[in-house]
Amino acid sequence: MVVDAETIRQEYLRHDKKFPHVWCPGCGNGIVLGSLLRAIHNLQLPKDDVVVASGIGCSSRMTTYIDFNTLHTTHGRALTFATGVKLAKPQLRVIAVMGDGDATAIGGNHFIHAARRNINITAIIVNNSTYGMTGGQYSPTTPYGSKSTTSTYGHVEHAFSIAELAVTAGAAFVARGTVYHAAHLDTLLEQAISKRGFSVVEVISNCHVQHGRRNKLGDAVKMIASYQERAVPVKKAQSMTEKEMEGKFTIGVLCDVEKPISTEEYDRIRQESCHMV
Repeated sequence: MVVDAETIRQEYLRHDKKFPHVWCPGCGNGIVLGSLLRAIHNLQLPKDDVVVASGIGCSSRMTTYIDFNTLHTTHGRALTFATGVKLAKPQLRVIAVMGDGDATAIGGNHFIHAARRNINITAIIVNNSTYGMTGGQYSPTTPYGSKSTTSTYGHVEHAFSIAELAVTAGAAFVARGTVYHAAHLDTLLEQAISKRGFSVVEVISNCHVQHGRRNKLGDAVKMIASYQERAVPVKKAQSMTEKEMEGKFTIGVLCDVEKPISTEEYDRIRQESCHMV
């Protein structure tokens, strides 16, 4: 569905809060924010029924700008707050927005166990391969050999693959998109928010100021354009060799399964135990 940009701005942004925003010119976070708002609009979700929680980092500033029920929480703890909201108010649509460091470093255990439990939450993880807000330190997704403020001679550790980690941990829905493929990202977010169970969308994004500049990856336009060349649809990747996939990554839906939802299982057990008394 084509959505008028002015409609999105007027309906879903808090115009009296913290504008102009804190993001660097060309940052992919604005594209992710637009996709999220279009997805919610297309799904026709009442604003009072939507809760968006975030941790700490550049992407986590989204909760300051959007006109839903929002929580700007502590570093790595967006999913714990989101879980608490979902347990207290299961009828709400709960979304957690995090960065790669926020979600998979200090928040790593929360992430894998939220997937394992299959609680009915959507996790959006903006992966820009660095800690952008705090100075460009390496994160769990910083590529091997890359330079950062904490790996000035080249990173010696290997990166997490967030989407594949989510599949292995047991998430019901896992997808990966990029800020270049914005229309595709709209669709992935709609699917994730609609999914019953723990859903994850990893968004490959650019941090041209911290990560890109140090690694000579070019400006925002060049970094975003590179995703067109490096991103391979999941189905196409299945017929490609390992050598053909070098330097590339898959986009699209990696996992979409039906599984029992933990909060509903708890409710079932509670009701059964009450009948036994």
